[in-house]
Amino acid sequence: MSQSDPIKKITLKNGRTRYRFVIDVGRKADGRRDQRTYTFDTKKEAKAEFARIKHETDRGTFVRPDKITVDQFLDEWLKSATRDVEKATAANYRHALLPVRARLGEKLLQEVTEEDIEALVDWMLTEGRRRGGKPGTGLGVRSARLTLGRLRTALNVAVRRQLVVRNVATFVTIPRAAAKAALDARAARKPWTQEEVKIFLTGITGERLYAVCLLSMMGLRPAEVCGLRWSDVDFEAGTIAAGDNTRTLVEGEIEEKGAKSAAGKRGLPMPATAAKSLKAFHTRQKKERLKAGRAYVDSGYVLVDEIGEPQRTDWFRRRVYDLMTKVGVRKVRPYDARHACLTYLATVGVPDVVLAAWAGHADGGALAKRIYVHPDSSHLKTAAEHLETGLFG
Repeated sequence: MSQSDPIKKITLKNGRTRYRFVIDVGRKADGRRDQRTYTFDTKKEAKAEFARIKHETDRGTFVRPDKITVDQFLDEWLKSATRDVEKATAANYRHALLPVRARLGEKLLQEVTEEDIEALVDWMLTEGRRRGGKPGTGLGVRSARLTLGRLRTALNVAVRRQLVVRNVATFVTIPRAAAKAALDARAARKPWTQEEVKIFLTGITGERLYAVCLLSMMGLRPAEVCGLRWSDVDFEAGTIAAGDNTRTLVEGEIEEKGAKSAAGKRGLPMPATAAKSLKAFHTRQKKERLKAGRAYVDSGYVLVDEIGEPQRTDWFRRRVYDLMTKVGVRKVRPYDARHACLTYLATVGVPDVVLAAWAGHADGGALAKRIYVHPDSSHLKTAAEHLETGLFG
């Protein structure tokens, strides 16, 4: 064997022969050479592995053996991924990865396989819920997709940092049956019809939160309703500065932030009923302030309780559900009021660009039409009537 041959033959104390080599695989974090030793039963195995490692180190694609666990890597990734994002976004990142930690957290990152990721997805859809519902039940497809997406992104970084050879989550998908069931459920979820909106608003006319519910029916998001201040309401001009501030609960703390985009910050003209109701609500709050005296919190927000405390989206949601029950209308999410509003505006002929401006979108109406507009049988009947009068009659 020549001295230039990196493969060395060694004899163990028990007389067994093995083959070993030492190879440079780069530099350690402190700048020192990183040398690794490998031992095999046959010279053929040793030569093959040496050639592979040498080829990959020359190309800069070699992945060093590492004992970092999935949990440890996700800790590192989250520090980097959430450096310059809003608090709510960072919380969403952390929450999305909780199922990964629960299922694979203690496993070595380099030992995670594609089969592990598929099993993770199946587990999430059948028994992965730990919060926001009954523990041990399945998460929704949307939640599973979000987790899978965040994991793919994290593993892309692991590949780039040469911690793993490939991204084992790249080709993992949601099972077709689960995806179809989610689509069917989404299709079955309908916002209120025009008639249901009228029944609800008529039934709550004398309620304290009537004006606030009108804001929702104008298409404001719940967080926008909660973040609206009286300084955003211009009674003289008859407009509302919607989207300028949102208010929601993030990991137990109130977070306030501005609009996500310039389009989200929009001035909406108030319908006469909304303007009148907001004036009445403003007057009512003045009376509540006098009654409460020094206990009253002069926060400046529109949505406050009887002693002036500004409220969150979860508080608003519970009160709206109570009102739905009281009136006896079909229970829908408060956010669905935005869907009902945009559906109505679209079906009465409001141009797409105006619809987008009202919703606070910057895409000219594509998102509103794709997500928020839900034509029902009454709209199809109107289309049939237009065909009869315009083409057939």
